[in-house]
Amino acid sequence: MECVFCHGKEIEKKEIREEIKTGSDIVYVSIKIPICKNCGERYYDRRTIQSLEKVKEKLKNKELNLKEIGKILELVN
Repeated sequence: MECVFCHGKEIEKKEIREEIKTGSDIVYVSIKIPICKNCGERYYDRRTIQSLEKVKEKLKNKELNLKEIGKILELVN
């Protein structure tokens, strides 16, 4: 497989954390997808996209148990 962006030939499957924003929160979802080692271009197959869409729908319906792993704070002047 050749990268469509940089034409690099080193593409390998890696586990990453995809971010899904819900309101002012971010939910991390671990997925394994092909990524170009040269430029970082990500390649999502149909099954992965459908899986992420299901997670988004479950988040909207509050059907998932989530664990808080940190906080993001904003400086207010």
